[in-house]
Amino acid sequence: LVLSLAWLGPALGGKEKDEEVIEEEEKEKKEDEVLSDEIKEEDNVLVLHEHNFARALSEHQLLLVEFYAPWCGHCQQLAPAFAQAATELRNESSPARLGKVDATAQTALATEFGITSYPTLKLFRDGNRTHPLEYTGRMDSQGIVRWMQRRAGPSATLLQDTDTIAAFINSQDLVVIGFFKDLRGEAAQAFFEVAAEMVDLTFGVAEAAELFQTYGLSADTVCLFKKFDERQTNFPVDPARGLDTAELTRLLQVHSLQLVMEFTNETSNQIFSAKIPHHMLLFLNKSSPEQLSLQDGFRAAAGGFRGEVLFVVVDVTGHGADVLPFFGMTAADAPTLRLVKMKNNRKYQMEQDDFSDSAIRTFIQAVLDGKVKPHLLSAEPPEDWDTRPVKVLVGKTFEQVAFDETKNVFVKFYAPWCPHCQAMAAAWEELAERYKDREDIVIAEMDSTANELENITIHGYPTLHYFPAGPGRKMVEYKSTRDVETFSKFLENGGTLPEEPP
Repeated sequence: LVLSLAWLGPALGGKEKDEEVIEEEEKEKKEDEVLSDEIKEEDNVLVLHEHNFARALSEHQLLLVEFYAPWCGHCQQLAPAFAQAATELRNESSPARLGKVDATAQTALATEFGITSYPTLKLFRDGNRTHPLEYTGRMDSQGIVRWMQRRAGPSATLLQDTDTIAAFINSQDLVVIGFFKDLRGEAAQAFFEVAAEMVDLTFGVAEAAELFQTYGLSADTVCLFKKFDERQTNFPVDPARGLDTAELTRLLQVHSLQLVMEFTNETSNQIFSAKIPHHMLLFLNKSSPEQLSLQDGFRAAAGGFRGEVLFVVVDVTGHGADVLPFFGMTAADAPTLRLVKMKNNRKYQMEQDDFSDSAIRTFIQAVLDGKVKPHLLSAEPPEDWDTRPVKVLVGKTFEQVAFDETKNVFVKFYAPWCPHCQAMAAAWEELAERYKDREDIVIAEMDSTANELENITIHGYPTLHYFPAGPGRKMVEYKSTRDVETFSKFLENGGTLPEEPP
């Protein structure tokens, strides 16, 4: 029977020998294509894999490679900007090229370069694959192009005479010029490193003695030239310590900002990304000449806190109207002042607004010295706050409920607009219903967008904290599954989850 079936194979739909040979040849052809070191392109982006990666490195002096996953939303969002940047660089005949690697398929490359998240961008220079440079620029086409241009050419323009340097200073609102007596010295090399990273600023460098004299310098100095505020800010190089790249970067970031910023759609990103720990805000109505005049004292106070406090004017009838709820304010509250600590969003308010420069300076210094308590938002407690199974807490009532030594209190901190909070709302209600007759357990919630607490900062929504009965003001963060049964196990076990058997 076996022999018969073997003979009958072709008649029963088996493949002819010629067909098998053709299929085998096609398979070998495909394998040859995969194994080839040929480099194909998509939208001017080199398509790289294990077999052509070395060739790409040898052919391109500067190669920025995106390691991506096809299913990654961030990668999909970056793709058009990455392709546009690749096209711009190619059109200007730059030695810099862009490539991409599907890290989910090219696992050997992903392992070699330690790819653990997507997208990850790495720059390979002069064929060196052992020490690629992490991409530190913005994730848009202009940011990528500028970052690569700085690495393709000199990061700072050499300025050799007074006419050239004057034209260079006038060419932009902000320019940075490093004056160095030895352009091959360590301080100058550190300056070039900073220039390569800070692609949103224009950098020049000068060595000629006459240029030192023209700008009132006698030693190595980095100068920031501006068309606003003070026109020239000098950062002398410490002869003993040299030039610290991180410190110079911070100083340039701080001093590139206007002394007093106005909060607008164009400046909001600068304001929030500035690494300045405190923001002093003047809320006013710009249509009122009387309120506009308050800016004089505000500006006069600003100079003494540069780098420590960023001064910002907020028009309550303009772009600033959107931030008023964050401060629990309305446009009618203007003019008024607030200071914000950026690390925890703590807000500070004068007992009575005084817009003189001396009063503003005194207030800020008192906050910095820890002598002023934060101004905490609190909604009014609803009349029925404790009659429903889920108790509704506000800033004013939180302490007396959460730290009641006779109760075990489980609190959900939420935001009304948060979809994750909305998704677990039914489970929280069911949990409260289950324990509504237990005198020792309280299930509660607090809207953290309308209420603030002095010693508890909520960083994400929902956040769940358990406050056990007894002395000591203890607090335990719940980080497990958000369902009724797991919540119950946590409560029944005194604020920890029992260990599950293997």
